[in-house]
Amino acid sequence: MRLLNFSVRSFLFGLILFVMPAASFSQVFVSVRFGPPALPVYEQPLCPGEGYIWTPGYWAWGGDFDDYYWVPGTWVLAPEPGFLWTPAWWGWGGSAFVFHEGFWGPHVGFYGGINYGFGYFGEGFAGGRWDHDRFYYNRSVTNVNITNIHNVYNETVINNTTNRVSYNGGEGGINARPTQEQERWSNERHIPPVAEQHQHMQEARSNQQLRASVNQGRPPIAATPRPAEFNRPGVVAAREAGAPYKPANRNENQPRGNEGSPRPGNNAPRSGNFVHPRDLPPAERWPAPNTGNPKMDKKYQAQQEKQFAKQQQQRDKLQARQDKQDQRLAQKNASDARRQQMEQRHQQQTQQLQQRHEQQRQAFQQRTQRPPQR
Repeated sequence: MRLLNFSVRSFLFGLILFVMPAASFSQVFVSVRFGPPALPVYEQPLCPGEGYIWTPGYWAWGGDFDDYYWVPGTWVLAPEPGFLWTPAWWGWGGSAFVFHEGFWGPHVGFYGGINYGFGYFGEGFAGGRWDHDRFYYNRSVTNVNITNIHNVYNETVINNTTNRVSYNGGEGGINARPTQEQERWSNERHIPPVAEQHQHMQEARSNQQLRASVNQGRPPIAATPRPAEFNRPGVVAAREAGAPYKPANRNENQPRGNEGSPRPGNNAPRSGNFVHPRDLPPAERWPAPNTGNPKMDKKYQAQQEKQFAKQQQQRDKLQARQDKQDQRLAQKNASDARRQQMEQRHQQQTQQLQQRHEQQRQAFQQRTQRPPQR
């Protein structure tokens, strides 16, 4: 089967100083002073077709609402034959938990020793393997319908780990370090999450039911058959939380989220501190024109939609340009200081874009609203 090639949208935000060896694709500039909830218990949805590889769910951080939110596990088409998925993970960095983005590559790299299940039992992947340009599924750990998918095998995998801890290091965290082989694999060519995965994460971010403070560690959407399909048949809810949810880890004497974190360039998306266009909250629709003239309102409505689309296009264009710059720095193995300098420039560009769009919105609203009656 020939795999579809999807457009790749870089998820590199850069690297920061960190005590762990550089065995992951990227260390995203997000740090939180308290750890994520335990991994919920859920079943794996049925694999939708050949070439799909399981990407386990994980807790991400929403800086604009100061809470962890669950990104459901899902099946994703591999961007290239022979490529496997290394899951995202959280690791203790000495003063805060640091997020490590997942990536595609020829080998499964270090992902913190976290037991995500379904073949990701803390090291490597036992859920399947490539044979030339076809992916074969291990039915002992993956949910595959052999009526539709024939490239399967059965290989017993012994997994004695029942730990649901979702982070590495720190108090109560997984005690695992990358092997020399995993460190060597970190220098291979990697591909960041594809566009479908980015959309999947954004959908999860905007769903309040997936926030830890709301679902208490038991998300109503724990896994989906395909990315971003949250309202279609096959969606799986968590059977139970992995452990009692204890937001008390956020002590009164601890900063919330990234407050007080000494790491420069931290980009947890807070108001006025957005680093990339992807960090900006979704653009809100402008108020409907109300000039008192229906014909004129209709004309203004068309102009408004055109301007709204143009602003979204400008966001995407700036994001693509910043992604290319990050990729060039990664290829050149630029220093941390150079990367932080680039992140500061990106932050300035993003804030300028946001301010310009807000000014356009205000000007348009003033022009298209009915003047107040005397």
